[in-house]
Amino acid sequence: MTSLFDMCPSRNSRIIGLNGGDSTRSLRVRGFTLLELMVVLLILALLATIAAPQVMKHLSKAKTETAKIQVDALMASVNYFQLDTGRYPTEQEGLKVLVERPANEIKWDGPYVQKKDSLVDPWGRPYLYKYPGQHRDVDIYTLGSDGKEGGEGDARDIGNW
Repeated sequence: MTSLFDMCPSRNSRIIGLNGGDSTRSLRVRGFTLLELMVVLLILALLATIAAPQVMKHLSKAKTETAKIQVDALMASVNYFQLDTGRYPTEQEGLKVLVERPANEIKWDGPYVQKKDSLVDPWGRPYLYKYPGQHRDVDIYTLGSDGKEGGEGDARDIGNW
């Protein structure tokens, strides 16, 4: 039976016998030339320059969508806290009361959020909390990718308003 290797002879190939060269079966070994490797690397670089902007656009969109979902989840957790304790967290307590019991709070039935990481936005900054809020009873928000108020695209503020 003839293999694909056997049908493509090359000047750079050599025959290596199995079992110390005494066998009638042989294995053809061929390496890549430097030119072939350079062509493959060039093609990969071209593909990366075309695909990278598209991937980055979808990545920033995914972070924005993640922030919206997390803000909604945090708002639900704050509402559960309010139902249990009869009050919203103070600004001094912030969102950390969703994970850790506040001092002198008997009715706390948390944790309302399982991980402290849930209190951090997709850009690595803690979610901001205001009570009383400007838009609702409580405002939970992030300043987006730039960390500044306002902005457009993935730099826009995302909150429960």
